[in-house]
Amino acid sequence: MLFVYFVVRTAFSKLNSRGLVFPTLSLLALLSLSACKPATSNGAPATSPAAEAAPRTVKTTRVQPRPMERVVVVTGSLAAHDQATLRTKISGRLQSIAVDLGTAVRKGDVLAQIEKHDYELRLQQAEALLAQARARLGIPLEGPDTRLDAEGASTVKQARALLDEAQRHRDRISKLTEQGILAKSELEIAEAGFLVASSKFQEALEEVRGRQAIHAQRLADVAIARQELKETIITAPFDGTVQERRASAGEFLSVGDAMLTLVRMDPLRLRIDVPERDSFQVRLGQQVRLTIAGDPTPHTGAISRVSPVITEENRMLAVEADVKNDGTLRPGAFVRAEIITEDKRQPLVIPRAALIVFAGIEKVFLAQAGKAAERVIATGRQTAEQCEVLSGLKDGDEVILNPGNLQPGQPLAVVR
Repeated sequence: MLFVYFVVRTAFSKLNSRGLVFPTLSLLALLSLSACKPATSNGAPATSPAAEAAPRTVKTTRVQPRPMERVVVVTGSLAAHDQATLRTKISGRLQSIAVDLGTAVRKGDVLAQIEKHDYELRLQQAEALLAQARARLGIPLEGPDTRLDAEGASTVKQARALLDEAQRHRDRISKLTEQGILAKSELEIAEAGFLVASSKFQEALEEVRGRQAIHAQRLADVAIARQELKETIITAPFDGTVQERRASAGEFLSVGDAMLTLVRMDPLRLRIDVPERDSFQVRLGQQVRLTIAGDPTPHTGAISRVSPVITEENRMLAVEADVKNDGTLRPGAFVRAEIITEDKRQPLVIPRAALIVFAGIEKVFLAQAGKAAERVIATGRQTAEQCEVLSGLKDGDEVILNPGNLQPGQPLAVVR
């Protein structure tokens, strides 16, 4: 090397004095590179370092069919299975309210109480008017509400007796008139008496029927008064939790004013929209897995309701599933859901550790004849541990796990 240096330096000095430096620079560079390049004992160039590297130790696994579900991945939200805003059916001052935001209640629990004294007085008034109607019908003031036959009333019986007597009297006068014993004027008088008795009988019937109608009205008034008194106590219509409290003790509430909002927390209703291209795979009863941001615990449910139409605005199919709530789920939460459309298929599967993705290209390395071979593949469904192979591999191929910076053709030492 020192000899080459002095030769090049001397030649450079001479050429410089003659103005031929630049045309000969390329030649000198080639000479220096040739002098520095190592050579084998027989004069041939040395092999590359990669070719002389020791075999790389790798682990492999065989590509084989394994059970893997087919799923439709969608997003959605949780909603309360039932939600009710409790409103008053009567007006009055709110005496007390026993619950607040977040209070868990059972069906039938007393939630609020409206002052009931006014409604107790109304019930007493209605019962008094009912007793009056019963008295006018001649039935006991207390006891079962017997339905009295109109012709069984005392006034009707009296009118019936007078009518029967007038009819018999007319018949007697008619016979005597036919025999010439009495004048026709007597018969006319008897006919008029019969007509008067008949009118009085009809009047008595109508009066009793009117009293019966009043009695029925009083019965309804008592029933309404009892129901209004019952409505002063507001109870929970189902098991749930108070979402919102909208009234306080002492407020005067009109009919229809809201007091509480109650939601059913178990089960919850999962609402999801399935794209049209996947809608034909969705069926009632299919299992659904869902996860919520911040909660690694998976939850499961089952599809219970499917819309009969696809929404034209967004080309989505509305689907609902019932999800068992273990106490950690809340209505309104955003979820990622997987609808399991097929759970018995067995496609070719490789571990995720064998897959390399670069610039959108998916590939793996195979162990073939002791060397690494690159193979471009296409994958389908992927989980945290494995992925489905759609094309590029066949059953029995050996793929390399964790290939890293492995190069095609690199020697391998396979450890299984």
